[in-house]
Amino acid sequence: MPLQNRVTPSGDIIATPHRGLFTGNRGIIHDPVTKTLTRRWAGKAWLTCVCEFRGRRREVMGGRSWTELFFLDEATAFAAGHRPCFFCRRDDANRFCAAWDAGNGTTKVLARDIDPVLHHERLDGREKRLHPLPVRWEQLPDGAMLQAGAESFLIVGGRALTWSPAGYRKALSEIRDAMLLTPPSTVRAFVAGYRPALHPSARSIKD
Repeated sequence: MPLQNRVTPSGDIIATPHRGLFTGNRGIIHDPVTKTLTRRWAGKAWLTCVCEFRGRRREVMGGRSWTELFFLDEATAFAAGHRPCFFCRRDDANRFCAAWDAGNGTTKVLARDIDPVLHHERLDGREKRLHPLPVRWEQLPDGAMLQAGAESFLIVGGRALTWSPAGYRKALSEIRDAMLLTPPSTVRAFVAGYRPALHPSARSIKD
């Protein structure tokens, strides 16, 4: 039975056997005895981490430490409202901060500055906050994600790909009434040059 630890682009945490390219956390949000979630987050620092770091191994939800969550790819993590971890992904985190500065008009932004902005942009009360599109969806940068109806979509090269826990596939219907899932400040960092890591399925789909 898979644990409830896979994050969707809308920020929900579901149970699925698929694990994806990245792990991460929102603090301690599970019961170590039952290995079930007790809440959806425990703070404003929502991180995206590498699955392997210096040979360290952890039992998933094995103790009173941060709750291991998993993401299909970095675009999914960003859409849910996470950011790169400064401990295990320092180079990526520094690149993200530089792009954040360039895109959002800040100077030498720190994690403690980013986290409250993302917390506001990712949540509307306890629900996922959706945002109006700043441009036509075809003009969004690679890695931005949309919500239209019940489905989430990744933008790559001006095309919309449907998200699933196993990977991406061609969108089979026209995108209507789409809203932005990825926090606007993160999208501006993408425009300024940050390139989120995408699942291989996003690059393998042909027109």
